[in-house]
Amino acid sequence: MSAERVAAVVLAGGDSRRFGQPKALLRLQGETLVHRAARAALEGGAQPVWVVAGVDPVPLEAATRDLDVSVLANRQRARGLARSIGAGVRAVQAHLPPAPALLLLLADQPALDARVVARLLRLHFRFPEDRVACFYAGQLGAPALFPARDFPALLALRGDRGARSLLRAEPERVRQVPFPGGALDVDTPEDWRRWRAS
Repeated sequence: MSAERVAAVVLAGGDSRRFGQPKALLRLQGETLVHRAARAALEGGAQPVWVVAGVDPVPLEAATRDLDVSVLANRQRARGLARSIGAGVRAVQAHLPPAPALLLLLADQPALDARVVARLLRLHFRFPEDRVACFYAGQLGAPALFPARDFPALLALRGDRGARSLLRAEPERVRQVPFPGGALDVDTPEDWRRWRAS
């Protein structure tokens, strides 16, 4: 694998209105979902790794204390998902040495593991100018990797529009990693019960 490092940003600052409690702090097999996502990023080869929290970063700092990650407070989370993405991109841009690409992950995908991250990174190093994204439920989605030339487009996102809009805009530029488990994210208590039962 290339000596270059790909940075990762775990989006974990959602307000969880449909769930009723912070999803990132749900525990699966004794591990919080945010810890699982951050650990998958690190073990899959991403570095450095940031976790984007909401207004209060303290619970996520406590949940990831044993990992080599940085937690960012996004005090504008109420203005939409794009603000969380922007906070992560700005952290990556400010870090030295500069990263050639950014991997965006969601804290509410319990099937995510280091193998998925490693496959995304391998494709990136083979095709460094292309975007790399997971494919599930008939569409492209997170985790997704964007080369540095896409950082301005990520910063230009507004509201609750995530990075999927960029993947849809130029599908010919996207390399795909099959990830059937990505289709199950945790939006409601029923999602969580179904996942734990499986």
